[in-house]
Amino acid sequence: MANVTNNRPLSPHLQIYKLIPTMVMSILHRITGGALYFGTILVAWWLIAASTGAAYFEWVTWFMGTIIGRLILLGYTWALLHHMLGGLRHLMWDAGYGFDKHFSTKLAKANIIGSVVLTLLVWAIAYAVRS
Repeated sequence: MANVTNNRPLSPHLQIYKLIPTMVMSILHRITGGALYFGTILVAWWLIAASTGAAYFEWVTWFMGTIIGRLILLGYTWALLHHMLGGLRHLMWDAGYGFDKHFSTKLAKANIIGSVVLTLLVWAIAYAVRS
């Protein structure tokens, strides 16, 4: 009996995989979950600054108002909303719905579009209220 695997890899390699939306969303869900740990540190930093005193709180507020601070907050907002939508997608799967290949692909695409749109909406509302 000939060994048929001599000319083939034993397991798929990265050159073989084709990135599909559900795979990308799975990876992004894990990344945003990790990013939320660091975002929670931001929230704790803000709360600690608020309880420490006016001068330190004003400095933290100033930093979060800089370009770098706003980019960090924008990323945190997107990560939070993207992870939430991914969690709702997983909840739907846990209930036994949405396993059809085409539907799950559409849902994955909707997840990324929805998270970007919701992030922009949250920031637009925040700027409208602030003014």
